[in-house]
This record gives sequence, structure tokens and C-alpha cells, in this order.
Amino acid sequence: MIARAVGEDAGEILTVQRAAYVSEAQLYGDPFIPPLVESVEQVRRAVETGVVLKARDGERIVGAVRGQLAGTTCLVGRLVVAPDAQRRGIGRALLEALHEEMSQAQAFDLFTGHLSEGNLRLYRKLGYRETRRERMDDHLTLVHLRRG
Repeated sequence: MIARAVGEDAGEILTVQRAAYVSEAQLYGDPFIPPLVESVEQVRRAVETGVVLKARDGERIVGAVRGQLAGTTCLVGRLVVAPDAQRRGIGRALLEALHEEMSQAQAFDLFTGHLSEGNLRLYRKLGYRETRRERMDDHLTLVHLRRG
């Protein structure tokens, strides 16, 4: 089940986010990537000021995604799925729900790391196309993608 997150969900969303991003941190050799050092208060603010959708499996939050409108573009961020719930279509369902929720947007922009093959595959299946690459440092290049 996918629904809008509320402020009280911030702690559980942060727990899922940290669990989901551990593999990314290992992939890039950086334990200090922003999703891992974000505070519960920052997640709460994101829930209260933007669109944050959560996916539930029973009572447990197993995934989330953020959307923030910037002009006519929805900036997509922090698509996360709990490691034990991955490969069940939850990430796809969250993104599709965000596309519907933010249907006023003319385009959707997001980014991921160049080594994140699963992420890139999912985004491309959902109609995202690479727009540019941004080298952050020796071990990370961000791949920017757009749908719309």
C-alpha cells in the first residue's frame, strides 16, 4: 500500500533509508553519503514541506520516495526500499505513484551514482533518459536523468 507520509513516519523512513543506502555507501567506498547522515528532523522537514510517499507491508514501512516541485519539474529524491523487500516492485510502484501524485509536473528529474546498475535499469524502464554526468570525485560520478 502506498500513501503520503506524515511527520510521525520520519523515524521509520530514516531507518529504511539508512538500511537501503548502506549498499550504496559500500559500492562507492563512502560511509558519509548524505542519505546516511541525514537526521530524523531533516526527514520530518522533507515530509512536511514536500511530497513523501511511503510503501507499507502490513504495518511496516518498507519504502519511500520524495518529490519536490521546482517550477514545472518534480525533483525526485531518496527512493528507498528496505533490503529485505527489494526486487518485489516496490521501487517501481513508488515512482509510478509519485508520477501520478505530481501529475502537474511537466518533467521529473533525478540522479544516481554511475555504479548503481539496478537503479539505472529501473529508471530507464520507467522512461527516464540520461541528460548529463557530473564527476563528484575519484570514486563517484552522478548520472542525471529526466522523464518528461
